[in-house]
Amino acid sequence: MVSDFFYPNIGGVESHIYQLSQCLMDLGHKVIIVTHAYGDRSGVRIMTNGLKVYYLPVLPVYNQCILPTIFCNIPLFRNIIIREDINIVHGHSAFSTMCHESLLQANVMNLKTVFTDHSLFGFADVSSILTNKVLQVSLSGVNHVICVSHTCKENTVLRAEISPHNVSVIPNAVDASNFLPQPRNKNPHRITIVVLCRLVYRKGADLLAELIPFLCKQHPDVQFVIGGDGPKRLLIEEVCEKHSLHDRVQLLGMIGHSQARNVLTMGDIFLNMSLTEAFCIAIVEAASCGLKVVSTHVGGIPEVLPTHLIKLAQPNVHSLAEQLNEAIAERRMVKKMKEMMTIHKEVASLYTWQNVAKRTQAVYDVISGEEPKKLIDKLKRWNYVVCVLIHCFECM
Repeated sequence: MVSDFFYPNIGGVESHIYQLSQCLMDLGHKVIIVTHAYGDRSGVRIMTNGLKVYYLPVLPVYNQCILPTIFCNIPLFRNIIIREDINIVHGHSAFSTMCHESLLQANVMNLKTVFTDHSLFGFADVSSILTNKVLQVSLSGVNHVICVSHTCKENTVLRAEISPHNVSVIPNAVDASNFLPQPRNKNPHRITIVVLCRLVYRKGADLLAELIPFLCKQHPDVQFVIGGDGPKRLLIEEVCEKHSLHDRVQLLGMIGHSQARNVLTMGDIFLNMSLTEAFCIAIVEAASCGLKVVSTHVGGIPEVLPTHLIKLAQPNVHSLAEQLNEAIAERRMVKKMKEMMTIHKEVASLYTWQNVAKRTQAVYDVISGEEPKKLIDKLKRWNYVVCVLIHCFECM
């Protein structure tokens, strides 16, 4: 498993890699994780059940990603491949530089390769155009591609110009035993809305900043609990200061995954305001804790939960407020623990990491009988990528 994103960094990709690796080990596979150094965490670390993680002595330069050099990390990567006797290299996330480099290097070493895409990209802006071109080259030699939703599959097929027959949909999952509902001894006259995400533009932090004073004015008994950090936190703090909402908005800062359940069980409603999302594991965790979920109708989110467990809104303040008003009206009645456990069991039956691991294992079994793909002719696309880069820099 190779990606720039892994623990101690917190996120959906990190959790996916860890949980999938643990379940594959339970199925009898040997799994090694390769990522870059995080602060003083460098070298080889052994995690739960003997999972070995290589934190390569390479520092990230932007957004937790290493500098794209293509060749500089070959000696380290080759040493790990030979030492651990690796058969399949599985890269994660289109954002990850290390993932793309490892897929190219593995192809040169005649290894089987798999790529999992966790995100959605556009087609018009410069960043998306360049990323999509790199993805076309990177995936041209991959044996199989996995996407976390059908929307994500359509997006990846168009961006990377690959055959849809070479792409499988395997969703994320949740360890439901870690997200059990909890009876809350709270004021029945208070409604708590929980937000748990990175406070960045893509996660809808600007919508949240507009929504908080609008909803607090409509409902004097509503309060917000916000877990997460990011550049938009300052905007939320300014809104609280401007409207004197410090007693109704609690900013918890960065929350570790082990603390997510404790934060979720503080609330009645979970709010997700993402502007783009391939799957969104946070809404599954919230539903598993018995919360009513209100989310934007974007990306692969409509595929994730049954309609009776989620209210979908357009990514604007008016639509989100409308759906939240309905959810608040429903939550004014005391929620029985029995009903919350029924929701928990339903979510637990929908998504399990054991099922994800078995379906991923099936992909490994299929590609094990294939020949590694060659990039001899396809590497000519690099000339096209270089031309695009030069043209973009000339235009800037």
